[in-house]
Amino acid sequence: MKSICILRLSAIGDITHVIPVVLSLQEQIPGVSITWVIGKIESRLIGDLPGVEFIVFDKKTGRSAYAGLYKQLKGRKFDALLHMQVALRANLAAACISAPIRVGYDKARSKDLHGLFINRRIAPAQRQHVRDCLASFLEPLGLKPAPPRWTIPLTESDYAFANTHLANDRANMVISPCASHKLRNWPAERYAQLADYAIRQRGMQVTLVGSPAPFEIAYCAAIVQAMRETPINICGMDTLKQLTAMLSRADIVVAPDTGPAHIASAMGTDVLGLYAASNPLRSGPYNSLLWCVNRYEQALQTFAHTTTSKAQWGTKAECEGAMELIEVTDATDMLDKWTQAKRPEPERGA
Repeated sequence: MKSICILRLSAIGDITHVIPVVLSLQEQIPGVSITWVIGKIESRLIGDLPGVEFIVFDKKTGRSAYAGLYKQLKGRKFDALLHMQVALRANLAAACISAPIRVGYDKARSKDLHGLFINRRIAPAQRQHVRDCLASFLEPLGLKPAPPRWTIPLTESDYAFANTHLANDRANMVISPCASHKLRNWPAERYAQLADYAIRQRGMQVTLVGSPAPFEIAYCAAIVQAMRETPINICGMDTLKQLTAMLSRADIVVAPDTGPAHIASAMGTDVLGLYAASNPLRSGPYNSLLWCVNRYEQALQTFAHTTTSKAQWGTKAECEGAMELIEVTDATDMLDKWTQAKRPEPERGA
């Protein structure tokens, strides 16, 4: 097997979970040619991953995106396609890719006619984290599943940006408060109380980050306004690469179910995850599940009138009021727990 095409367009969090697949392919098949069809925004994060050809698919351009993809791939044939996205637009993109081996999801996780575009399936798994699911795409090729190992290329200027906005004399908490789905967001006033606690009780510097989207800028501004202490707010001022450098240099990141939580986890930074609208055991920061506040079960019972044992794996509880089930004390208690484990205070007299 000499050439493999990966089709995973979005989203940021899921894109980070494909990185271990790339690294494992390069290790298990030295010299393999890897082409990755990826979304435009997502390419800004990892489009310079070594040894990978990236083909950018901009869904916002509509039909022309498919025409451009077909033109780029016309006459090319890969040994295998890893069709890693269940969505109608991804299926249409897969139709532009020629490969005799086409690996996709098992029947339980297929939808939108996904099965028509593949001829091999990953093994069924009832309760599996998204990262482990994507790692298993190598098994139908006769390879080992990808181990949890990441790399995201960054430059010295990216790290310089991070160093400019992070303290070097105290612990740094970075808060990325906004998810793409607003019902996954914790109330701004509760973020403010957690940030005040981190500054007052833990002596931390708190930095707010987010995209240039007007909603995120307004959300971060609302957090600042509700605080009594003074954080640093750089929402909308950084690139994805600069954000990644910030997250990698932070001591702890606070976030709901959103891309930056997965970027931070991939870079080896602990994440205090805030989960009620979705299940952290499925989509939480892979290396920080221990530090997630988990009110998902309570949200399912309250708003969907079911339980995790009865609900289909991946069922969301994205309802008004779900994230309010997470109290400020839930977050501060988790911060205390993390502090005791990772930054223990020296004993008196030591």
